Amino acid sequence: MAPHSLLPTDHADGILERAAAILQAFDEDHRQLTLMGLVRRSGLPRSTVHRVAGRMVDLGWLVRHDGRYHVGNDFVRLSGLTPVRRELREAVQPFMQDLYETTRLTVQLGVLEDNRILIVDTVTGHRELPMLSKVGGTIPAHCSSLGRAILAHSPSTRVDDVVGDGLWSRTARTITDPGALRQELVTSARRGWAVDDEEGNVGIRCVGAALCSSLGEVVGALSVTGPAALVQPARLGPVLRATAAAASRRYAKLPPRIA
Repeated sequence: MAPHSLLPTDHADGILERAAAILQAFDEDHRQLTLMGLVRRSGLPRSTVHRVAGRMVDLGWLVRHDGRYHVGNDFVRLSGLTPVRRELREAVQPFMQDLYETTRLTVQLGVLEDNRILIVDTVTGHRELPMLSKVGGTIPAHCSSLGRAILAHSPSTRVDDVVGDGLWSRTARTITDPGALRQELVTSARRGWAVDDEEGNVGIRCVGAALCSSLGEVVGALSVTGPAALVQPARLGPVLRATAAAASRRYAKLPPRIA
């Protein structure tokens, strides 16, 4: 990535905010956008988007092809250098492979970010579930086993933040009552795994367990997801709990990376 600013120093803050707004217009469902799509999703004037996006293309931050923009390879490369994408994924990936080999179901690694779950890694095999978020996508924390596994071991203030954002319903089975959700988190913490019983997607059930640092702080979660008829929490829950505990021990032993 080029080391220089988009504009002279006195304009750098404003232009970076505009560049950030343009980057944030992209998400899992909007991986490619036209100029007008960028205008709508960024909330910026057309002339501003045209000028800033053009400069971002010059710098490699965006790529433009056939009238559509998408995020450039520089950001894809840099995303792999973040601790959550490197250290945590490095520690947990072998255990994800083991879970997949054992269950033949989709395995996901997620972390809590801005009160939503960011999918960091996934193993799908041949039975891919198209309704599930891909790597880099986000899902609600309150109705996912990944989110509940993390929240069950998080401070009450973090749970308050998620509840404050709204417990909206994704299916008829989604828990939307704050009291009921908190009770579900207590149950999840006690048994060591969390369940999403067709609450995120109809016909899909998930079981998740928390991952912890050497200090005992929750840093993410692992889950197994599949058709409700194939995912049996009573059988998979103890497997997830044991696997997450082993992965947590490996993550805790990773040496710190020094520049």
